[in-house]
Amino acid sequence: MNNQTPNATAPVATSAATNEQATAAAPVVPDGYMMNAKGHLIPVDKVKPVDKLRDEQVRMMMRHAKALNEDMKRKKIMLFAAFNDFITLSAQEYDVQIGGKKGNTTLLSYDGKFKIQLAVSENIVFDERLQVAKSLIDECLTEWTQGSNDNIKALINQAFQVDKEGKISTHRVLSLRSLDINDDKWLRAMEAISDAVQVTDTKEYIRFYERDDETGAYRQIALDFSNC
Repeated sequence: MNNQTPNATAPVATSAATNEQATAAAPVVPDGYMMNAKGHLIPVDKVKPVDKLRDEQVRMMMRHAKALNEDMKRKKIMLFAAFNDFITLSAQEYDVQIGGKKGNTTLLSYDGKFKIQLAVSENIVFDERLQVAKSLIDECLTEWTQGSNDNIKALINQAFQVDKEGKISTHRVLSLRSLDINDDKWLRAMEAISDAVQVTDTKEYIRFYERDDETGAYRQIALDFSNC
């Protein structure tokens, strides 16, 4: 019989099948051992007391954090349902049925002290027609070289600059439509921008506010429900 203990520097998994099992479920650590960040089994008596204490504290705090996260998920579902149920109930007073997402709505307590807002945010991207718009705009800038406003040129060119992730700011591009430029080619470019807008998904946010009795300003109650 082989009575050797596991090697302190040897990985727990030694085969492809074992590796697949390890990814499906957490590896079992034998009594008397702790697993380090590299997946090695270390005898408990070889682990420094401060490392053991740190491990205990991290695991304890993580248990509380995960429990809080699960509770927030349940409360989030309940609060959204309560908000939307009231909007539906209120609409029934006027024999109206509200379809789709009931977003961008505010509910106030009778005394105005508490405010709850439900907002719907859209994730917008541009399709290939944005390049058509950019080509038309470039033609406009070329034609306007003489006597044109350099500030407008800078504003337009900046709108199409990409960020560190290689993405174009939808806000800057869409803001070009507010410029008062009466030019047929420019107007065609603005139409192309509008047609290029594609909504990929929507996300609902619910926010809670309490009014300060002294200043009268509303203070948001911090709840990071958006990531739950």
